[in-house]
Amino acid sequence: MPARREQLNRDRVLAAAVALADAEGADAVSMRGLAQRLGVVPMALYKHVANKDELLDGMIDAVVLEIEAPVDGLDWRSAVRRRILSARTVLLRHPWARRAMESKTTPTPIVLAYMDSTIGIFLGGGLSVDLTHHVMHALGSRIYGFTQELYDTTPAIEIPPEVAQFMAMQFPNIVAVVTSSPHDPGSVVGPGCDDQFEFEFTLDLFLDGVERLHHKGWHS
Repeated sequence: MPARREQLNRDRVLAAAVALADAEGADAVSMRGLAQRLGVVPMALYKHVANKDELLDGMIDAVVLEIEAPVDGLDWRSAVRRRILSARTVLLRHPWARRAMESKTTPTPIVLAYMDSTIGIFLGGGLSVDLTHHVMHALGSRIYGFTQELYDTTPAIEIPPEVAQFMAMQFPNIVAVVTSSPHDPGSVVGPGCDDQFEFEFTLDLFLDGVERLHHKGWHS
């Protein structure tokens, strides 16, 4: 008796699409290519996702659902830090998701639920709605584990000595900063900065400031 084919459903479609994007990038995901990966005709996919946009929304949802849920028993600062670092781990596992999220102007209910539960950590910790409102603006994309970096993220190239000398003369402060620390050759942030350290440094700096404002009873 031939093996029974696994039933196609929305979860299976999204899982295959995420796996394809992980392997080849989001641009490689098409309804035709996804159908081939699943061993079905393209029309079979439309029973589960209406179009490419809905497919991308579903893929983003699948990634967001991998982020750790809020942990009970932690103070608000530790809980927020843990959740955002979980989001970062997930985004590093799915590098295409950052660009996909940035391309979307309307969040899905699952994305909104993630945002709502994260806001709930701040409010549950006693922060005012007013302070939390401004905190969320300041957090921006960091809530999802990524940030737009100040420095160019393209791979470093060999700079001729005369150009390096010119740069040092014309822009001495920039040169001093970008050459101040040992670099991680596997980094994707700037010309080799330590991604994880820079992200955690910024997050801790931010949370320290929020904590001070909260203790002062700050309001706008």
